[in-house]
Amino acid sequence: MKKSKFLSLTLVAVALFIGQNSVAQDGMMKKEKTVMVGGAEMYPSKNIVENAVNSKDHTTLVAAVKAADLVETLSSEGSFTVFAPTNAAFDALPAGTVDTLLKPENKKALTGVLTYHVIAGKFSAADVIALIKKNNGKAVVTTVAGSDLTLTIKDGKVVITDANGGMATVTIADVNQSNGVIHVVDAVLLPKM
Repeated sequence: MKKSKFLSLTLVAVALFIGQNSVAQDGMMKKEKTVMVGGAEMYPSKNIVENAVNSKDHTTLVAAVKAADLVETLSSEGSFTVFAPTNAAFDALPAGTVDTLLKPENKKALTGVLTYHVIAGKFSAADVIALIKKNNGKAVVTTVAGSDLTLTIKDGKVVITDANGGMATVTIADVNQSNGVIHVVDAVLLPKM
């Protein structure tokens, strides 16, 4: 009788161990491949806004998105490709530019600047590079704002030229989101105003 009870308890313990191991392995398999941006992990299962709010390098961009009432749009199903300027990129603008754009009376201009950094559809770095190569080294894409950006490759990096000749370089590519992809850039792109 004791031997039977011991055997039963042993089988239960083994079953529990196997079950816990299986759950642990499932958890490891489902672990998302994240990218670090601004000291925070960016999760592919979260949308653009849910990830951006955690990046300490994108606080100005997040404030601008909120001021322009674009949170709902960039949280929607999408998909979008966002060229996301860092705080340093915004700081490089002429003094007072960001403060002026964030004023309620300048919401339309701010929206124009922000949507100039967005392309409808999800375009990975490989997609962008393929498009540039297919078009003899220079691809022109239309932004959500309705204006064009020119994409080229310089020193192995994607460079984006705005309507005024200003240039931004992609510094972190392929930050995948549930509703698109972010490519971090080192300058703010400005449409013709």
